Amino acid sequence: MSMSAAPAGEGHAPAGGAGEGGTGILYVVATPIGNLADLGQRAKTVLGAVDVVVAEDTRHTGRLLAHHAVAARLESLHEHNERRRAPEILDRLLAGTSFALVSDAGTPLVSDPGFVLVRDAAEAGVQVVPVPGPSAFLCALSVAGLPVERFAFEGFLPAARGPRAARLEGLADDPRTLVFHEAPHRVAASLEAMCAAFGGGRRAVIARELTKRHETITRTTLAEAVSRLGSPRGEYVLVVAGRERGREIPAAAERTLEVLLEALPLRQAVDLAARATGVPRKRLYRLALDRRDARENRGRSGSSGSRAPAG
Repeated sequence: MSMSAAPAGEGHAPAGGAGEGGTGILYVVATPIGNLADLGQRAKTVLGAVDVVVAEDTRHTGRLLAHHAVAARLESLHEHNERRRAPEILDRLLAGTSFALVSDAGTPLVSDPGFVLVRDAAEAGVQVVPVPGPSAFLCALSVAGLPVERFAFEGFLPAARGPRAARLEGLADDPRTLVFHEAPHRVAASLEAMCAAFGGGRRAVIARELTKRHETITRTTLAEAVSRLGSPRGEYVLVVAGRERGREIPAAAERTLEVLLEALPLRQAVDLAARATGVPRKRLYRLALDRRDARENRGRSGSSGSRAPAG
């Protein structure tokens, strides 16, 4: 395909055409995470100009392109065929064919396929060009109201209980804001695991269905999030505050309180936990009330069948 370069000074690579040395260009293009109007003009231009668009789901991407009246040749690249297809696509890139890589939603490679292709293309000297746009975890982070000077994106937690708990335990003392993706059938189990690892008083933001009609953004604590979750639907981004030195109840003290609450009345458990851990009684008492309310709410939602399956 013969394409002209963008006018000088516009600050981005030309849409389509040949890269350095006559190779094709691989564009990594972000697409909407829910609202189709979020596809930018540069992304439309690139998607319409390249020789091939490789998509996680060609039917899904086809609907997006049709909505914006963009004509493109579509081929699949997903988690089940990427290792097989990447060498073939790389050969075509080296021969001068230009590609755009997209995922079903958001920025490719972020909890989505594309790493193998991008890595191999870069190592082979192919020009890899970002076309920025929507990203679910950055959207959630931008409105969370939690510190963003330092943060860690952890993607999806392991589905199995043991590995999930181990991952979270390793993050319990991290001072950075933590960001996770989660599916509706696992979000309840993940929030409960975060309560156990981080403590129920840790601040959290639960973002659901971002940019879609039923978008919700809930600023709360982990303990309250578990009790308020209801019947999970849609895709979630969980933004959790990092460990606040000197202000947060240590995880060991929370576990001590939990053990005592299982055997003793609330006030007596709080008194003993305060004496054993040195944490002020008022803070432990407030946490104990939150935990009691969370258990009662979980019991009510469980009896009505609205709670998501664990794991």
